[in-house]
Amino acid sequence: MPANNLAGLRVLVTRPAEQAAPLLEKLTAAGARPLGFPLLILRACHDPDLKRVLAQLTDYAMAIFISPGAVRFGLRALGTTSLPPGLNLATVGKGTARALEAELGHPADICPNSQFDSAGLLAEPALHDVAGQRILIFRGRGGREQLADSLRHRGARVDYAEVYERCQPDTDSGPLETALREHGIDVIIITSREALDNLMRLLPEGLLTPVRQIPVLVIHPRQAGAVRRHGFVPTPILAHDGSDGAIIEALLAWKNRHD
Repeated sequence: MPANNLAGLRVLVTRPAEQAAPLLEKLTAAGARPLGFPLLILRACHDPDLKRVLAQLTDYAMAIFISPGAVRFGLRALGTTSLPPGLNLATVGKGTARALEAELGHPADICPNSQFDSAGLLAEPALHDVAGQRILIFRGRGGREQLADSLRHRGARVDYAEVYERCQPDTDSGPLETALREHGIDVIIITSREALDNLMRLLPEGLLTPVRQIPVLVIHPRQAGAVRRHGFVPTPILAHDGSDGAIIEALLAWKNRHD
């Protein structure tokens, strides 16, 4: 990647702090001027049923990890990075697959090559004939039901391990408000709809109109729809997945179109 190809671009990064550091470094290396302002905190769930479900892991044919957070908090809840032999491991996206491989030392058995969402995973051949299989989905609390409903329709027995929850940080919005008032943000990176909702709740009424004039980069078409519903004027910038490389690539393409 050529140096400084994002030179001067002022980017608001809203990822949780523990996930944002590599992206902030890559943006800086590319010449951008990133501002890290986490709009989500991920916290471990303390569900009394979770311990019971995890104790039965050897009874499952497949474990599906929805996100990197599901990998991190799931393995932490298990207290091990050694999973039962014969347990097929699936991920929804490549970022989750990378997180799983980093923790376990071997790749996931199943991951879509494109369309990194529940529909993409459901299209994988290994998930077509699952009748009679027990499948455990590691996810955050309150996720979408499409994946589990579809697998049940195909005859699988599906359980959840809800291992983390998404919370709004108790943070001082002053630096963000100052940046908005001084027109100091060119692009906002949003990688979850909860973060977008938190942004709009956090800002005072007088800054909602200015923030809606700023282009928002998202990593899924559903997030783009949420950006439009919140009244943002510019067309959302869509990265093809949530990896740092895909985000940088989408920013570069957008900047080249607007320079």
